[in-house]
Amino acid sequence: MEMQQFRYDNKIVRNFIYASLLFGVVGMSVGLLVAFFYLFPNLTDGIPWLSYGRLRPLHTNAVIFAFVGNAVFAGVYYSLQRLLKARMYSDFLSQVNFWGWQLIILGAAITLPMGITTSKEYAELEWPFDIAIAIVWVAFGINMIGTIIKRRERHIYVAIWFYIATFVAVALLHIVNSLAIPVSLTKSYSVYAGVQDALVQWWYGHNAVAFFLTTPFLGLMYYFLPKAANRPVYSYRLSIIHFWSLIFLYIWAGPHHLLYSTLPDWAQNLGVVFSIMLIAPSWGGMINGLLTLRGAWDKVRTDAVLKFFVVGVTGYGMATFEGPMLSLKNVNAIAHFTDWIVAHVHVGALAWNGFMTFGMIYWIIPRITKTKLYSEKLANFHFWIGTLGIILYALPMYVAGFVQSLMWKQFNEDGTLVYGQFMDTVVEIMPMYAMRSVGGVLYLAGVLVGVYNVIKTVKAGAPVADEEAQAAALPTLASNRLRNEKVHAWLERKPVQFTILTVVAVSIGGLIQIVPMLIVKSNIATITSVKPYSPLELEGRDLYIREGCNNCHSQLVRPFRSEVKRYGEYSKSGEYVYDHPFLWGSKRTGPDLMRVGGKYPHSWHFSHMWNPQATTTGSIMPAYKWMFDNKKMKHDDIQKKMSVMKTLGVPYTDADIANAFTSIEKQALEIEKGLETDPNFSKSYAASKEKAKLTGEKFVQMKDREIVALIAYLQRLGTDIKVKK
Repeated sequence: MEMQQFRYDNKIVRNFIYASLLFGVVGMSVGLLVAFFYLFPNLTDGIPWLSYGRLRPLHTNAVIFAFVGNAVFAGVYYSLQRLLKARMYSDFLSQVNFWGWQLIILGAAITLPMGITTSKEYAELEWPFDIAIAIVWVAFGINMIGTIIKRRERHIYVAIWFYIATFVAVALLHIVNSLAIPVSLTKSYSVYAGVQDALVQWWYGHNAVAFFLTTPFLGLMYYFLPKAANRPVYSYRLSIIHFWSLIFLYIWAGPHHLLYSTLPDWAQNLGVVFSIMLIAPSWGGMINGLLTLRGAWDKVRTDAVLKFFVVGVTGYGMATFEGPMLSLKNVNAIAHFTDWIVAHVHVGALAWNGFMTFGMIYWIIPRITKTKLYSEKLANFHFWIGTLGIILYALPMYVAGFVQSLMWKQFNEDGTLVYGQFMDTVVEIMPMYAMRSVGGVLYLAGVLVGVYNVIKTVKAGAPVADEEAQAAALPTLASNRLRNEKVHAWLERKPVQFTILTVVAVSIGGLIQIVPMLIVKSNIATITSVKPYSPLELEGRDLYIREGCNNCHSQLVRPFRSEVKRYGEYSKSGEYVYDHPFLWGSKRTGPDLMRVGGKYPHSWHFSHMWNPQATTTGSIMPAYKWMFDNKKMKHDDIQKKMSVMKTLGVPYTDADIANAFTSIEKQALEIEKGLETDPNFSKSYAASKEKAKLTGEKFVQMKDREIVALIAYLQRLGTDIKVKK
């Protein structure tokens, strides 16, 4: 049989690896800074683009999409070419994929610290980036599918099944969740509101973890782990069951993030049932990976690459057992909104994604540079210090989560809360936050050692950009099943049909959950007293989003005795019908704000935002002093914002929109007068006036400051329904 000559493209693999390592160091360094904010809340006092609320989403985006995303592309481009015995379909599309992705990451690094965000977890980038992500992702998909079509191997291997599912599902999730109407180049509003937006967001959020952080790494596991161990995959049949059951079941599990919320019970229960069912395929994949090492355990003791893979796959097993357990309502009642969730997420991120990435890089780099790894000892040191870092990160967060939940729910005999102040809990878990930071330092130290090891390996080698290879051409086969050919074997040589079935499998759950929520009105009870936000309150809400307040504060009082006692009446679905986007939050570093409206005078909010420690001793909330800037706040976009909201179904009238500026002036002046006449505030306010006279500066009215708009929004929260005080 005549052999065809071709070349593998190693340049694109090398570029993605370099980008992954670079952004890994940056993203984790930002994460470490964010962790230190818990210990030193005013570490970057007065610098808005270095504040906690703006850097926290930058950290998650940098680690997920820059570090892990680039690693996924590197692994896919390396393994896909070798599994298919073909160069990538288009070098141009490979470059579009690489440079387009890096430009998006750069854009995120600029816009998120500027406060340009949608506030939606793992989807914070604004609409121009959403379009760019879709274009780059389609370029990646076309390149992958084109390579599959021109392959020289008859069957597509199991790793490629997971790559196909990743492309299909991420495209579907991204497009549906990102639907929004732009107000300007840097601002848009989600087309979904309240409960609907929450369901769509966590359908996306949970499955972004499933199909961006899990399925591609399972594909990489099925390729690199057998290669590193020099052993075949333990069970082909188990891999088939693992793949199809995983991609079908995973898409249903999103609602388990919304248990005890105002989401209808039928949707919550669907999320619980399918989350529990997920244990089987998840552990099937873990078992398939670990049992592939049968007979190779002696090698594991000495080979750093296999060490990374073993802990990575084990971390996957731990996280995918814990996830379904957290979806049980009785467990979720304890864990949700606590640091337990932070521990759970980081076991998956640091062990599964991080260690699989480093193991893969340590395996690839010597092969594309035609040399040996510079130092096996440094690689082993990286492994052990990284493992210790994971332990010292996760364990304190588990402890903190249990402490938080137990303290929040504890009652005295007379029915009062034992720990009535939220700060009581914060004080108790500060040592845990300190230990978490130590774990982060150790993990990052391991990453830096790994980067050094890679640099030295590359310098010692001779990188091969276009690696020569040869393989026989793929013979033409009948489209029908061959004699004695099993159904799945036939499907493996029919990538188009395989992709279509994958689309069907990942679409069913989303359609059944989301469509009824959008079209069946009875899922969201109507409350006639709920009114749209005033223009000033809408501006304040956008400032709340800009500063990332939802990263620390929830706006969802669950129907628990302890929460009702602490925060007020539990939340109703009809209260959120004008919230584009929803702001329920996913963690309580500070108290819930659903019923904060009218709880404190304007002066308290003013002082709290200027110096949180002055109003709450021991608070770990940073100050937001730039919101008190004496520059006049502009409301240029307010009418456009209200028009977009009207398009989305918010009942603003034409008169409301036309009178927006007058409304803002009136409400802001009322808040200003309230501050001026408040005895707790009048002294400092008068002092500001006196200072203005002495320095000759023109005194800037309070009504023109951002803080007044934020106060207007906070004072509105939870006041639309009458509740017993």
